[in-house]
Amino acid sequence: MAGNSKIEWTESTWNPVTGCDKVSQGCKHCYAETMAKRLYAMRNPRYRNGFSVTLHEDLIELPLRWKKPRTIFVNSMSDLFHKDVPDAFIRAVFDTMCRAYWHNFQILTKRSARLLELSNILEWYPNIWVGVSVEDRKSLYRIDHLRTVSAAVRFLSVEPLLESLGVINLSGISWVIVGGESGPHARPMSPSWVRDLRDQCTRAGVPFFFKQWGGVQKKKTGRHLDGRTWDQMPNKHAVVA
Repeated sequence: MAGNSKIEWTESTWNPVTGCDKVSQGCKHCYAETMAKRLYAMRNPRYRNGFSVTLHEDLIELPLRWKKPRTIFVNSMSDLFHKDVPDAFIRAVFDTMCRAYWHNFQILTKRSARLLELSNILEWYPNIWVGVSVEDRKSLYRIDHLRTVSAAVRFLSVEPLLESLGVINLSGISWVIVGGESGPHARPMSPSWVRDLRDQCTRAGVPFFFKQWGGVQKKKTGRHLDGRTWDQMPNKHAVVA
């Protein structure tokens, strides 16, 4: 439910919520759903409901026990802004993030409309980053929702990148992560789509992070783009009192 992460752009994960459902094309081959089914088969009590949304109230304050500062991906196995997560629970998660000021927290959602709806009643401390997933042109509207949120770091996770996004408006965006889909049913990603986004980020002065090419065997395809890795991060840090 928490611990060190193999995700290239974070250090740890924290899952006070597990489970989700599909809302767009980026969800088609959801890694979290596959993992949840495996953990359910192994009778892991956290996944007793399979991939149905499940709240773990006993984990809400877990990051307060981690004394060494780290970057934490919130709900790698769910979406904090899912309709089945009560407002009060979301506020409790935010309260922990505010109190655990020595960490940086990364929230990622596909449900940007609810993020927008709740953003004014949430405390956006500088150590709370928020991002939206953008996998195709139909999901570009999420960027406009994100831009209105009063977070110190607003980022895009363009993964899996399923088509050329064209010219996008990066104003108010602090960071862009791009990656291809991985796994046995991975949909292809054109290098030209990736280069176009990298070049737009370069022109706009937005840090660019290339996560992976993906494919059936992502370790073989690697994460080099034009002869190098791109591991740029936003120039923001947790505030230490």
